[in-house]
Formats: sequence, structure tokens, C-alpha cells
Amino acid sequence: MSGGSTAAFATPSAAFVRNPHNVLVLIRKANDKDWPAIWPFLRKVVAAGETYTLPRDIGEKQARELWLLEPPGRTVVAAKPDGTIAGTAKMNPNHQGPAAHLATASFIVDPAHSGYGIGRALGEHVLDWARSEGYRAMQFNAVVETNTRAVALWRSLGFEVLGTVPEGFLHPTHGYVGLHIMHRHL
Repeated sequence: MSGGSTAAFATPSAAFVRNPHNVLVLIRKANDKDWPAIWPFLRKVVAAGETYTLPRDIGEKQARELWLLEPPGRTVVAAKPDGTIAGTAKMNPNHQGPAAHLATASFIVDPAHSGYGIGRALGEHVLDWARSEGYRAMQFNAVVETNTRAVALWRSLGFEVLGTVPEGFLHPTHGYVGLHIMHRHL
């Protein structure tokens, strides 16, 4: 794991992570049965319009198609010991052809579980996955600059802001704000 911030042990299909908040989470591949737990918090986060470049009124069918990926992509969930899905991430190639060695990922933590290291555990898992799949770098294409917690998390995991698209995102309270392009080598 990056930076020694979490302790983990793995099985062939899942990684158990105990983070600095002493919260144990199971990060495992998402399946169809997880969708009813993911959809409510995904819908809430996207509808808030503060962090995602998806339509605020996205329908469940479209959201499911965008979130639950088939190979070479992968979608995971972070489950607490009681089975509660606390967050999810999807990871996939950022580009095709000669740029297919760049990975990307998206993350959503249920706001009810925010602040407990779920995002960090998912971020570290995604970086480990990308390395194991042979990617050379990870790039996030649209990190909203006012999402300061995410920006700080990604910086702490070694990402740099390569550039910012000025006024690339219409935030519901801040108006037009920048979209960071963040990158790190693996």
C-alpha cells in the first residue's frame, strides 16, 4: 500500500484494509447484487452537482451502465464488516491504442461514511490494481478544484495537477470553477 497509511491483507478476490481510523473494510469486485446499495449514494452525490461531470438527473439505467464496468475495466466496493457498502470505485484504461498504458479511475464514498479513510483505501487499491495490470501511469481527467478533500487526498497519494481547465465545471454554489487534470507515474 502507498505511504504505509493502511494495513492490508488479500485473498485472490478481495483485500481487507484497516485504515488509520481503525475501520476495517473489505475491498472486493462489485457485482450486480451491490447495485441497489451503490445507486442511492451515487445518485445523491451526482445530484448534488459538486464533484461529478455527469448529468445531475442521471437515470439509474445510464448510471449503472457507466459505473459497473466489464473487463478490461473493473468496479469495486468498499464494504464494512457488517456488509454495508461504504464506497465504490471504477477503474479502466484512460485511452485506447498507443495511450492504453494510462489508467483512470472514479470514486464515490457514501457521504454517511465520509471522513473514515474509505476514499484513501479505495485510492490505494486502485493504484495497486493499475500497477498489477501493467499500467505506467494514472490520470484523472476532471477533478473539480473546489473538491479540496479529493484534491488533497490525490496529492497525498502522489498525484500532481498537470493543468486546470478554467471554468470547466459549473458548481451549484461557486459558479464556474476549474477542472484539474491530475497524474502520477506508477
